[in-house]
Order: sequence, then C-alpha cells, then structure tokens
Amino acid sequence: MNFPGNIMTDIPDADTLGGRLSRARDAKSMTVKELAGRIGVRMETLAAWESDRSEPRANRLFMLAGFLGVTPTWLMHGVGQSPDESETVEGNQELKSQIANLKVLHQALGERIGELEKAVLNLKAA
Repeated sequence: MNFPGNIMTDIPDADTLGGRLSRARDAKSMTVKELAGRIGVRMETLAAWESDRSEPRANRLFMLAGFLGVTPTWLMHGVGQSPDESETVEGNQELKSQIANLKVLHQALGERIGELEKAVLNLKAA
C-alpha cells in the first residue's frame, strides 16, 4: 500500500511503538483526544500507548494505521510506510518565523510607547 507523500523505507525506525505512534499523530496534526475519539478508546489509553506503558491490540493497531496513513508494520517494527512529517517540520519553521517577527514588532512597539510617554511628560511640563 502506498500513501501519497509518505516515505517507504527498508531502514528500521529505531523509535518505540509509542514514539512512532506519537509522531504519526503529530504528522496528521491530531490531538490525543481527537485520535482516541476516532478509534473509540479513552485518552488515557492512547496516552499509555504513546508512552509505551501498554500496547494496542491488533484490531486497534490496524485502525490506528488506517487513520494515520501508515502501515501496521511501521507502527510495530519501524519498517514500511512511515508518515510524511515534512509538513510538521515546515509548519514549525513557519511558526518560528512568525514568532521572530512578532518579537521584532513587540520591541518596536515598546520603543514607540516610550517615545509617546516622554512626549506626554513634556506636554505636562509645558
């Protein structure tokens, strides 16, 4: 099965099942609550899977793989169809760029407020 934009690799992903599950969920921009609701489990159950405190049964594993656009083999063993995480990385870069821009604007605004406060003080003194 080939999913558009995903990477098929023969090199095993060294992460744990929980780590791969978490990364695949993040790549789909889903919260734990959203994914848990879609596959019919409690948030705590999904969180336990992602933290490797427990593992999903086979039927849930196949549901997870389907919703996340990966193969069950990739979730279990790190071999096969992995998620396309490039959008997540690109999205993070965009957010970092926006934050940097806001910091520059924040500094400029602070300087302008200082200038206006001085002007108000000069008006009061006159």
